Amino acid sequence: MTSATLLVELLTEELPPKALPRLGQAFSNGIVAGLRARGLATADGAFRWFATPRRLAVTISNVVSEAAAKDVTEKIMPVSVALTADGQPTPALGKKLEAKGIPLSAVASFERRMDGKAEALFYTSTVAGAKLADVLAGIVQDALKALPIPKVMRWGDGDATFVRPAHKLTLLHGADVVPGSVLDIQSGRTTKGHRFMSRGEIEIATADAYEPTLLAEGKVIPDFAERRANIEKQLVTEAGRQGATLGEYADLLEEVTALVEHPTVYVGEFEAEFLAVPQECLILTMRANQKYFPLFDADGKLLNRFLIVSNMELADPSNIITGNQRVVRPRLSDARFFFEQDIKAGLTSRVVKLDAVVYHNKLGSLGDRVQRLSIVARKIAGMLGADENLANRAALLSKADLLTDMVGEFPELQGTMGRYYALAEGALPVVAEAIEQHYRPRFAGDALPDSNIGRALALADKLDSLVGFFGIGQIPTGDKDPFGLRRAALGVLRILMEAPLPLDLDSLIKESAAAFPPGKLGSEVAAPLYDFMLERLRNTLRDAGHSQDVVDAVLALKPTRIDLVVPKLDAVLAFQQLPEAAALAAANKRIVNILKKAEGEIGEPDVALLVEDAEKALFHAIVEVAPLARSHFQNEAYTDALRVLAGLRAAVDRFFDEVMVMAEEPLIRQNRLALLNQLAGLMNQVADISRLSA
Repeated sequence: MTSATLLVELLTEELPPKALPRLGQAFSNGIVAGLRARGLATADGAFRWFATPRRLAVTISNVVSEAAAKDVTEKIMPVSVALTADGQPTPALGKKLEAKGIPLSAVASFERRMDGKAEALFYTSTVAGAKLADVLAGIVQDALKALPIPKVMRWGDGDATFVRPAHKLTLLHGADVVPGSVLDIQSGRTTKGHRFMSRGEIEIATADAYEPTLLAEGKVIPDFAERRANIEKQLVTEAGRQGATLGEYADLLEEVTALVEHPTVYVGEFEAEFLAVPQECLILTMRANQKYFPLFDADGKLLNRFLIVSNMELADPSNIITGNQRVVRPRLSDARFFFEQDIKAGLTSRVVKLDAVVYHNKLGSLGDRVQRLSIVARKIAGMLGADENLANRAALLSKADLLTDMVGEFPELQGTMGRYYALAEGALPVVAEAIEQHYRPRFAGDALPDSNIGRALALADKLDSLVGFFGIGQIPTGDKDPFGLRRAALGVLRILMEAPLPLDLDSLIKESAAAFPPGKLGSEVAAPLYDFMLERLRNTLRDAGHSQDVVDAVLALKPTRIDLVVPKLDAVLAFQQLPEAAALAAANKRIVNILKKAEGEIGEPDVALLVEDAEKALFHAIVEVAPLARSHFQNEAYTDALRVLAGLRAAVDRFFDEVMVMAEEPLIRQNRLALLNQLAGLMNQVADISRLSA
């Protein structure tokens, strides 16, 4: 049994770039898991995954050629069935052993032990360990089958299928080739490097020599993370030489890393006259279509230069640079043409055309939707003290840019181009900004609208989607969310919570539902949509690091003022630190359980029916602290309110020590329940304190 590094590499045609890192990691994880399951690799052994446009590979340290043998114990059958009264094997045992290939003479070595309530016979045998040469190809095949690939293809005359045609398979254990066939390819020790810069077919001497050999002879940086770091270093260095910055480039860097094996950065430029076009258009053109990295000045203004990540390193790169400049020019010309034509046509003229565009066959046209947004945005703006007429204007123009040539070419620019076109028509800046910002937040961590007009329109837009699709039964299930309703819900919650805005979520949902024509929404909306959003809020707060029990306690009261949720969480967290907290939480839990047993309506406590000194003391303690606590609640000083209520602990403890709540006398019993109900109502205005009890 020898131990050495194992190399597995599959050489293919160009793999899907956006999926490459995910494929590389999944491929390596599948192989490592298969080896560990068979005892050929240790559970904590080191491994490295590699992924380039044309290969998936992994190296695993300390892989053995044959796993150690192991003892396997199996139950044969109950003793009462296996042996006669004098201990001799029964015919049933003989047949069982024959079927398993166990000699009858082995019965003497069987172990007798209890199995539940009956005694049974157990047989222990030594099983030889798996051999790497016998199982590796199967492990690789299983790893490939488990890759997250939506579609596969077939090539050549064989039956093998994969996301791209495969050409070579390298299986090396140390210096030895491990025999096997995967995707109809026999394993070997040769691979290929860079398509143009490599010296041809490359022989890998040992598994440990894989990476240095590819680097030196193949002109390939196989490690995805190292290649990405190499590209980023070159980009930052070159941008510094140009006196420029790169802006946001992380997503493009990831994609470009998946497109090249030997990255080299060059500088290109375009005519300065194109800078008259909104820079977002030029940036998207360069990044999305050409995979170029635009350059910016210190103020974030686009320069007429860009960085090219080439897969070729040449002493004279002029042809590469000239070729890329020639390719980008028509793209920029198209963007300029779209912009100029859109400006001529205007934005307002397109509003009436929205009636001819179907939003959803059950929810009407885009024109219908804009009318609903106008109604709801006006109302929300009024609630926020903003100009309702400006909110109405922004809502009516909010979707018009969807019919422009620029947004037709680049849907990512919806809202952005609406802002430019609105300004060109003379719209007030706050209206133009609202048109752009009503799509925010587009993703996790995105900025929020920064004006009340923008916030009103953003809320109206997202609530219209949520209410509309919930109203026709299109509720997200599992991981399916074709209309982005989870994202819309999180957007509403973030705007309400982070702005913050003093709006009632339940009222907002009902206002949005009321904007739909009668009968348009076929399902009950308000309650299920509120619960859906509350669950999104629960997950968001937990992900932000808030304690689960505190989150559950606050959300148990189903708050509708989302802006007050975080202050309540902070107050409950501060309450938990008080010495009285645990006892009061336990008492609240006890109160909840007692009140569940109450029959009929529970009224107010009657001081004349208070008998025991302990219940009188609790009543007077509540009367004493209630005004101050309620004042704090009304002023949203939740921490102060809970600190005041913590002073009730002694009276509460004494009450439960000395008073029998469920007294035989009905009036006394009902009065004591009323007292506890009053206490619970006072204590649980911020959160359900009982949920803090262990």
